[in-house]
Amino acid sequence: MEQTKALNALEPYLALTKSAAAPRAAADLVTQATSNPNTYVFAELLQAPQIQSLSQSPEYASYLSLLEIFSYGTFSGYTQLAGKLPQLNDAQTLKLRQLSLLTLARDPHNLSYAALQQSLGLPDSRAVEDLVISAIYAGLIEAQLDPRHQTVHVSSVSPLRDLAPNSLPSMLTALVTWSDRCTSTLSDLDAQVAQIKYEAKKRYDEKTAWETREAKLIEEQRKVDLVSPPQGGAHSRGQGRYLDTAVARLRGGQRNGKRGSGSLDGAHDSDEAMDLDEEEPDEGEIIGAGAGASSAGKKQRASRRRL
Repeated sequence: MEQTKALNALEPYLALTKSAAAPRAAADLVTQATSNPNTYVFAELLQAPQIQSLSQSPEYASYLSLLEIFSYGTFSGYTQLAGKLPQLNDAQTLKLRQLSLLTLARDPHNLSYAALQQSLGLPDSRAVEDLVISAIYAGLIEAQLDPRHQTVHVSSVSPLRDLAPNSLPSMLTALVTWSDRCTSTLSDLDAQVAQIKYEAKKRYDEKTAWETREAKLIEEQRKVDLVSPPQGGAHSRGQGRYLDTAVARLRGGQRNGKRGSGSLDGAHDSDEAMDLDEEEPDEGEIIGAGAGASSAGKKQRASRRRL
């Protein structure tokens, strides 16, 4: 999007090159194009025949060199040729510093306040911050200022710089290196994903095997319990509880029988009473024995009743 906007801003100057036959007109066209706040790419203008013809003019050849610096150079390159190039106006100075910031942003080591101040010819840290803010509002970069650590954190750079002559081989080399690094990273990620999947499948298989074994053991134990109930001999757990209840009731009956209830102990007492009755003397013996015998028989019956 930024490139389209920059190219559209350059179109009027490309049209004017057809009428800029004189070196002075071509030089003025360079000044106007580089001063426009919306022009950031100059490759097409630099390739125009009328602009290239400036190299044949000793008086205006410096304007061609100036346009080359705006196209792919930096502010420090301009300062090195100071005195040989035309003087920059305020708009050109700001534009060249912004374009230089795009080039410096490729290397994070160049983004400290001190490095930017030196490379861009700025007087202090406040001027560095103002320049970065202007580049952000112009859509040239996405960055954050870090005054505490005196550095600029750039997250995105617009592709608005032209390629310098003979820069394609080095760029291709950098792209091949980057591609190889991406391929190696993807291979490492694939290996890690495969290892994670293997470990997950291994844990799932172990869990499934354990659940299957547990279910088998439970089924085997259930079959054993059906054939030979545990802890009760021939009785099941329910039958054991019934037997315990019956024994408790019998024991309770014995305690109640001692109090004279109709229990098994009471029947035993009745048998003893019957035995004592069989030992009683007949009526004739009682008459012959007299009153003493009668008295003894009453005491015996009373004792029997007590029993």
